Amino acid sequence: MKEIKAKAQKTIIKEIRFGPNTDDHDFDFKLKHAIKFLEAGEKVRAYVHFKGRAIVYKEHGEILLLRFAQALEEVGKVEQLPKLEGKRMFISIAPKAGKTPVK
Repeated sequence: MKEIKAKAQKTIIKEIRFGPNTDDHDFDFKLKHAIKFLEAGEKVRAYVHFKGRAIVYKEHGEILLLRFAQALEEVGKVEQLPKLEGKRMFISIAPKAGKTPVK
């Protein structure tokens, strides 16, 4: 028989998708969603999806994700720096410790 820990929580990971040339307004809109997710105690996994020849602009995607992480410094901490996997570049951000999830 397995014991279930009383305070064990299932980790929720929310994904946010960007394009390599995401505009400022779209960036801000997605940033607000990410802040809401982190304040609720959920992890955020943002990624830039490169279509076709857009993979040539890898540095645009990396700059975008680093800017995203910097904007979320107040509410979250970076778990994984930008990493390219196939046609997607990922970054993982976890909520800062000490914050209690809002239900």
